[in-house]
Amino acid sequence: MTADRVNLLGLISAIAGFIDSFYLGWLKITGNTAACSQFGDCDAVNSSPYAMIGGIPIAFIGALGYALIVLMIVIGMRRPVWAENVNLALFGVTLIGMIYSAYLTYLEVAVIHAICPFCVLSAVLMSFLFVLSALRIREIFVSE
Repeated sequence: MTADRVNLLGLISAIAGFIDSFYLGWLKITGNTAACSQFGDCDAVNSSPYAMIGGIPIAFIGALGYALIVLMIVIGMRRPVWAENVNLALFGVTLIGMIYSAYLTYLEVAVIHAICPFCVLSAVLMSFLFVLSALRIREIFVSE
């Protein structure tokens, strides 16, 4: 896969993740009901004690993570000299994001006993971003 395609897929996925996470955070702070009641129970997940860290909705933390990923991809595209360092940092950020998403998915299934489709979408997007970052890392070590 070409670098341009990896960048485009990464940007689209990270922007979609940002929108998804921001929507869930907005639901949390406004107390509104999610538009997913026929497909899952977003409200049970979003009202659980696991939905906040230090008074901040974890969805907003996720949105911040996705915004950071967008920023890193753009910096890597605009500053080719920094691309290798940015790609290594991107790998770390997406790895942490994927591990935390897996933990939250575990909580949904095993503890809360409810599935939020928007949360699942975020976990899938973060996993995809991790795969893309692994492809970037592979290019660093293959080209040397």
